[in-house]
Amino acid sequence: MQSVAENKKSNNIAEYIIYMYQMEDLIRSYQGNEDEIKTFVVEKYPVSEEEKNKIADWYLDLLAQMKDQGILEKGHLNELNMLVSELAQIHWNLLKTDPTYFEAYGKAKPFIIEAVMQAEGQDLGNEIQICLNGVYGLLLCRLLGRKVSEEQLKSADSYGDILSTLNYHYKVKNTISNN
Repeated sequence: MQSVAENKKSNNIAEYIIYMYQMEDLIRSYQGNEDEIKTFVVEKYPVSEEEKNKIADWYLDLLAQMKDQGILEKGHLNELNMLVSELAQIHWNLLKTDPTYFEAYGKAKPFIIEAVMQAEGQDLGNEIQICLNGVYGLLLCRLLGRKVSEEQLKSADSYGDILSTLNYHYKVKNTISNN
């Protein structure tokens, strides 16, 4: 919900993006039906009615954004796409300037290439989008109780190293620009 999202956004931008992907998918699972979201999602929270109203407002605002942006069936919110682009820019800069990051990227690159090959021409977005999708895919497998292969774990681990470093540099950049 909003407080969880805000906390993730201020502490770990990659976690925030993945959390918001999860919220988008939750809304999609109810086909954007406001009443079902209120009944089957909001009403399940063990909080006061006042808090439930705030939670409902947050979900319905998210739903409205998804409708306005034409992503009720697939895609991601513009805000999230801009954040991914910002992380990708940091990624490209680090590849040129940070040997430690370049080494971590080298470990993730075979998994990124494999994801592109498996996509058979489908546009997966930039490398950072692929890393986020890989980590989110692992989360979904676990939530759905699906078996996770050793290869998935290795790829998610290498993607996590990339995203962790990008998160650090994102926070530094935004701390400096906010001061």
